Amino acid sequence: MPRVSQEQARLNRQRVVEVAASLFRERGLNGVGVADIMASAGLTHGGFYGQFANKDALAVEAFDAALDEDRRGDVDTILANYLSLGHVQAPGKGCPLAALANDISREAPGSPVRTRFTHGVERLASILANLTPKASRERRRQKSLATLSTLVGAVVLARAVNDEKLASDLLQAAHSSVAG
Repeated sequence: MPRVSQEQARLNRQRVVEVAASLFRERGLNGVGVADIMASAGLTHGGFYGQFANKDALAVEAFDAALDEDRRGDVDTILANYLSLGHVQAPGKGCPLAALANDISREAPGSPVRTRFTHGVERLASILANLTPKASRERRRQKSLATLSTLVGAVVLARAVNDEKLASDLLQAAHSSVAG
């Protein structure tokens, strides 16, 4: 079999990470296997271990990739995008905190994925704190953590209910709570 170039190997790895980021958010960390990820990426299962030490290593990179997706804008833009039915209905393209919080809470305290999730919470809270009007550093941090908790909680609940009106009401209530 011909070997792939370094550039093709890099592109393949990037594709696997992107596919994994989406699938993990859609199905959870334990709801998708390596074979599923590789097949969805259009690659053979055998090539996985040439790229990644294990599934956890891929999960860490996939989490980072999901977190790096565009979540910029002012507070109103972030709230409108985050607290939308579109976000609720497309977990594979949404925030990894809302999509994976339950799975991560079952990981061992020192696991690499849990550590990366913790950094993600800090990172998004910091983004929100920087968008918060002038206040003391501690006050901005407290407000950003409360806002992040409200956003993630509203999306998690809206995804869990089977009533679209209730899902919309949850999102609207969260929006009113953090915007007011």
